Amino acid sequence: MTLVDTNVLLDVATDDPRFAEWSIGQLEAASLAGPLLINDVVYAELSVRYERRERLDEFVAAARLEFAAMPKDALFLAAKAFARYRNSGGERAGVLPDFFIGAQAAVMKLPLLTRDKGRFATYFPTVSLITPPISA
Repeated sequence: MTLVDTNVLLDVATDDPRFAEWSIGQLEAASLAGPLLINDVVYAELSVRYERRERLDEFVAAARLEFAAMPKDALFLAAKAFARYRNSGGERAGVLPDFFIGAQAAVMKLPLLTRDKGRFATYFPTVSLITPPISA
C-alpha cells in the first residue's frame, strides 16, 4: 500500500509538462506493490480542480485510488507536528494538509508518494518517501 499526495495526482490530472511522466510511472510502480491510497484531505485538495464531484470521482476511479480513513492517532500526531512547525517559525498559510497526510503515513507505516520532500522528511522522519530525483 502507498499513500499518494495531492501533487502527484495533480501532475496526472493536469498533464504537468515537467512531472506527469514521473508521476504516472511512480503510480504504476506503486500499484504493483499494493493499493494506492488517498485520504479525505487529498480528495478535498483535488476537488479544487473539478467543477463537479462526479468528474473527480471518475478520476479517482480511473486511477484506482482507495480511501484510507485517518486514524485518530494520525490526527493527534498531525497537530503535534504542526505545533512544532509553528513554534520553530514556520509560516501559517496552506501547510496543515501536509501534516495530516504525513501523520497518516507515519501512523499507518505507509510509504508516501510525493514531490514535497522537505516538510515530510523533517516532521515525519520515519516515513519512507518516494520523491523525484533532484534533477527532475
